[in-house]
Amino acid sequence: MPDDERSRPSPPHPDGGKRDDSKTVQVERRRFPRDTKPPDEHPAPPPALKPLRFSTRDLEPAQQFFAWQSYVAPLVDIRRPDSIPTDTGFVADHAVWNLGGMLVVQQSTPAHSYTRSEAKVRSSPIDHWHISVLRGGRTWTEVGGHVSEGEPGNVELRSLGHPFRGRSTDAQTLSLYLPRELLHPASAVDIKNNIALVGTSAKLLIDYLDGVETKLALLAEADLSHVVQTVRDLILACVSSSSAHVTSPEQSSGLPLKERVHRFVQHNLMSPDLTTDRLCRELGVSRTRLYQAFETDGGVHHYIQRRRLLSAHAALSDTSNRQQIADIAFAAGFSSAAHFSRAFSKEFGYSPREARTSGMPSNIGYSVEPVAEAESGQSFDTWLRTLGHNRRA
Repeated sequence: MPDDERSRPSPPHPDGGKRDDSKTVQVERRRFPRDTKPPDEHPAPPPALKPLRFSTRDLEPAQQFFAWQSYVAPLVDIRRPDSIPTDTGFVADHAVWNLGGMLVVQQSTPAHSYTRSEAKVRSSPIDHWHISVLRGGRTWTEVGGHVSEGEPGNVELRSLGHPFRGRSTDAQTLSLYLPRELLHPASAVDIKNNIALVGTSAKLLIDYLDGVETKLALLAEADLSHVVQTVRDLILACVSSSSAHVTSPEQSSGLPLKERVHRFVQHNLMSPDLTTDRLCRELGVSRTRLYQAFETDGGVHHYIQRRRLLSAHAALSDTSNRQQIADIAFAAGFSSAAHFSRAFSKEFGYSPREARTSGMPSNIGYSVEPVAEAESGQSFDTWLRTLGHNRRA
């Protein structure tokens, strides 16, 4: 440092004296209030879903398969591979989420074969679409001589209104159950049964389902209809972008005949004059054409009666429905309670009163009721039967 800099006197202190360099000058700091997060004016709505869970893990190994067999009896009859002893353990897990217009099922099972017979289809009030996505394992399902092979990356679409049979390796599956009415085709097409959807649209659907699956426990009531609608649209996009549909010969009518009849019948179930003659007149088709279209359904009259019985069955299975059985019969389009009771018993094999008080009886010798179902008064079987007939059981 230059000598002249070292010899320069210190500047005078404001009070006239010299500055005391040994003292630190205190600088007053201005204090501001801390930022506080404003209270959330719109708190997140509470979760709307609580799953029903079932597992055979806590049962004795010799009981596990029979418990699972009884649990899935409303849908399918199952068997173990012949090479596996009957007392070998069968560890299966099942969780079902009810979104109102759709059931979402997470399932893990050992190898087995399954059959939904013609007799079970006829005695069952369930005719939904079943969409499955394998997370692991393989399946082979046959309908009418056509075999669909399920593997991870594919989306399988199958109708529960038709018989099928198949087998599965050890598998983990995400399944959807949708009411038949939800997948009305947007154009003049029939959706093929027992198909595997592939391609970009199928991958988009799987990606969306992956996201939904991780958020099931967080979904609010307002989210449910949006999720169901999005899933429906993605499924129809898969169908439209693949060979999963066939063009109907009835292009001029806009929809296939059976689909038009189904919609008309559903909208007029309570009408006392819902007859073959009225269908022919309203839809502009001949009796011969109508009978040919419904020959495999036992005829038009039986088809109409079955739809009425299915509607009544769903109402009887709804634990929140307090209507008298006779009122339910009249609401479904039956003019006589006695006729309704006879037709119901013939169709399902048990009476309307039994359907209301105990649900569909099982003919399997062993039955286990899941704890969640016992606590809530609901069941997977009930949710399947009432799907599409009420908002959310």
